Amino acid sequence: MIGSLRGRVLDRDPVIDRSALPEVIVEVAGVGYRITVTVATLDRLGLDDEVLLHIHHHIRESDQKLYGFLVKDERVAFEGLLAAHGVGPALAMAVLSTHSAPELARILADDDLAALCEVPGVGKKTAQRLLVELKSSLVLPETGPGIAIDLNGGTPIGATPAADVREALVNLGYSGEEVRVALAALPSELLEDPAGDSGQLLKVALRALAGS
Repeated sequence: MIGSLRGRVLDRDPVIDRSALPEVIVEVAGVGYRITVTVATLDRLGLDDEVLLHIHHHIRESDQKLYGFLVKDERVAFEGLLAAHGVGPALAMAVLSTHSAPELARILADDDLAALCEVPGVGKKTAQRLLVELKSSLVLPETGPGIAIDLNGGTPIGATPAADVREALVNLGYSGEEVRVALAALPSELLEDPAGDSGQLLKVALRALAGS
């Protein structure tokens, strides 16, 4: 069972079809390993980069695949997602391509159903089930600098206004893609500031969606 690989990025597969999972080939001692990664991980890897990837070795009767993560917590989150009923590798990677491991921890702590519904292929019923299952099983030892989250108690310490803005946009009828575009237009330091003004951020997000 492969748990990690350290080597050189020999090839990287550009994402042409956003529904397909990207791959990289990492050469280790003359052997090239095909590894499925998230879009965010692909963007951080360049040709000939020396890299250490934390690996989930997924074995099925018909084939084997390697899933690679730059951060150990991402692999922990991926394996926690796989433990949920009805979640396979493709959906687990889709979740982590939409939300980082720290964001996922915040989503669970905040019961942020709207954020999970942003994941392609996840509807409201699936999101509700994932919230229940993951809050009782998923443990992420670190969620970022200065942030601690009690998943069992559901109380975030250092929570951000991002969930408030996301929920408000969903309630206004915006799609998951529109919500992602709006949040991407906002300064990350304000979204991560527990004292941030959610109302003001919502106004900025709405202006971004209006194209002004």
